[in-house]
Amino acid sequence: MSKKKYYLFELKPVELNVVCILLLALMFLITIALGIPFNLTDRMFALTFAFMIPYFLLHEVLHSVSYVLNGAKFKNITYGAHLEKGVLCCLCKQNVTRRNILCSLLFPFIIIGVITYIIGAFTDNAALMMLSIMNISGCAGDLTMFVALSKLKNFEYSEYDNPTSFGIYTSEDLSNKKFFGLKYVGTADKLDRNDLKKIDINIGNAILLIAIFVIGIVLLFI
Repeated sequence: MSKKKYYLFELKPVELNVVCILLLALMFLITIALGIPFNLTDRMFALTFAFMIPYFLLHEVLHSVSYVLNGAKFKNITYGAHLEKGVLCCLCKQNVTRRNILCSLLFPFIIIGVITYIIGAFTDNAALMMLSIMNISGCAGDLTMFVALSKLKNFEYSEYDNPTSFGIYTSEDLSNKKFFGLKYVGTADKLDRNDLKKIDINIGNAILLIAIFVIGIVLLFI
């Protein structure tokens, strides 16, 4: 039996962007096909604009909730904003089980994607529907990883200092495995977890984020 080691994989942004666009288009097609009214009034647009960033932050919080509910220690959870790489992230400083990571990957998709979309449709809340559709589209990476990892059996999942990569701790040789949206980058005996709270954001992006939130709040009162 081979010695266990970390097989490192990196997310492929181009393929994930394709999935993101397809999910966005699919949700709008479903909305049209079901005849669900989608009245995005000025106020609803303002609500969507104002709550867009908090909604994406909630996405990461839900990842952490699922981690903890499935056995991870809360003290090992950290959050990051790596806007130069285009990602917000929730990272866990311990190895987690197959069940844990699969549940964590689906949790935001189901809770503030599918369920909130259904609630928005039944209550004719266009802002909630739009936020849900944006979240489902933003789950492209989560869903791609879920499909890939669900094909593996005995492993532990691990995150480290690179927010767009992860490690699979297993004795199975994964070096020749091909997964859509993932690039194999090598192996390691251990992973560096000393900088999980790093924030990568330049002044321009920080100002942009603040401006988006402020504009959304202002639009609510116009």
